[in-house]
Amino acid sequence: MKPKETIFVIPTYRLRDVAQTIEEYDHNFWVNGHAPKIIVFDDSSVANHEKYYPILEQTKTVNDVFYVGPHEKEEFITFLNQRLRDKKLESLVRNLFRPSYGGNRNFTLMYTLGHLMVSSDDDMRPDALIENSPESLSVDEICRGKLFKANQDGFAHRSFDLLTAFEDVLGKEVSQIPNNFEIGDLVVDTAMELETNTTKGYFKENSLSLQPGKILDNAVVKIAQTFRTGTNDIDTLDFVHMYLNNDSQISPDELNDVYVLVNFRPVVTNKNWRMDCGVAGYDNQFGLPPFFPTRLRFEDYIYRLWIQQEGVIAAHVDAVQNHIRNNYMRNPLVSEIFNEEICNLLKKKIKNSVCKLEDLAIEFDYSGEVTSQDSEEILQKITTIYDQAVKASASTQNPERQQSLQLFAESLSRVFYGFETDFFQQNVSRIVDDVINQFQASLEIWPTLVEICYLQKDKKDLPQTRVQNQKLKSRNGALKNS
Repeated sequence: MKPKETIFVIPTYRLRDVAQTIEEYDHNFWVNGHAPKIIVFDDSSVANHEKYYPILEQTKTVNDVFYVGPHEKEEFITFLNQRLRDKKLESLVRNLFRPSYGGNRNFTLMYTLGHLMVSSDDDMRPDALIENSPESLSVDEICRGKLFKANQDGFAHRSFDLLTAFEDVLGKEVSQIPNNFEIGDLVVDTAMELETNTTKGYFKENSLSLQPGKILDNAVVKIAQTFRTGTNDIDTLDFVHMYLNNDSQISPDELNDVYVLVNFRPVVTNKNWRMDCGVAGYDNQFGLPPFFPTRLRFEDYIYRLWIQQEGVIAAHVDAVQNHIRNNYMRNPLVSEIFNEEICNLLKKKIKNSVCKLEDLAIEFDYSGEVTSQDSEEILQKITTIYDQAVKASASTQNPERQQSLQLFAESLSRVFYGFETDFFQQNVSRIVDDVINQFQASLEIWPTLVEICYLQKDKKDLPQTRVQNQKLKSRNGALKNS
């Protein structure tokens, strides 16, 4: 295997908008003295690839940018199936790497095998919103943040040396990490339920506190993440609550509040229920388990379970990034609510049935059944939101907001099958059964694929294209000679 390096990846399905992300992270790396390989993993269709790839070639970067899109992915999948030499396994391989949140991230794991990987989503930025007058944290507090109006004073953008923050801890034992890191069992969020990260309600302020616990001296940091501002790591229902509680907000898709950090400090923990793969780093030197290959937004939940094995730990590093929440090609809000409710159900079922944690996978016994009680609990929560939307529509004096609230309530009813319990339970059961079958099959074949790729990467790079963009000598604008 080639010598270890840190590779920066951007998983995306919005190729149109990824150019600015590339340039801003390239700038962050240059001003902090880093020269990582940058790889864009694109889930676009062939049509969107052809339409928007020229935008990548118009970027200006100091560092080399590589691209893994529909053609490169197909070549990679073909390579795997040729090595397996079993027609029956081809559909499993395609499922593991299918266009989806988890499928795209599984490409990043294979392409960075043998190295450290730092990953940021296409709507992240390498700076953060920090309050101008930071307050001291309490003894057990790790982080505190609050909501500001987007046009409000009192906070500023602040940049951090991201790669150094990750390299300080990734792949290192506890004894090797910097002394400013706190050490404990896990981090608890005052605004979130611990094991599913579902919201406890609408909060203007929250804090993370460290629960005490011992860590083995030889435990290794396998995953790490920065803190996050902008929209933070919050549920779609939080956006709904913001919308319902803001009489001046016309559309539920508008974002008038931003999440700002008051203060923070780095921490290493045995468990990490707050795992946020949008701003994460991984020690991928010897392989990692796959992300759940799903279009539902909980592809990283497997890592919250996997990290709980002895000798494997996680970190919140000494840096922050900013989420700008790109609404382009994002599912409608009501669809996101439905997806999150299915995710929360699956999280609980999988977590309660885990029976084994291994180097490259987890095992769980859940087979996909959904009870009537499961369905009723979800519908009870959503009908409450529906009632609040109807009430807000009746009380507002703004005709545009009234119409928007009515459309939101109608859409909520339609997506949740008219709140009819039996119909909802039947359809959710089918969805969950399909998802669980896909997960189980994917976890079985993953270790074999890791072995194939580990051996291949020693000989040559996996399929990728170097972007023929404009190379800068430095970020002052001087171009390199071609």
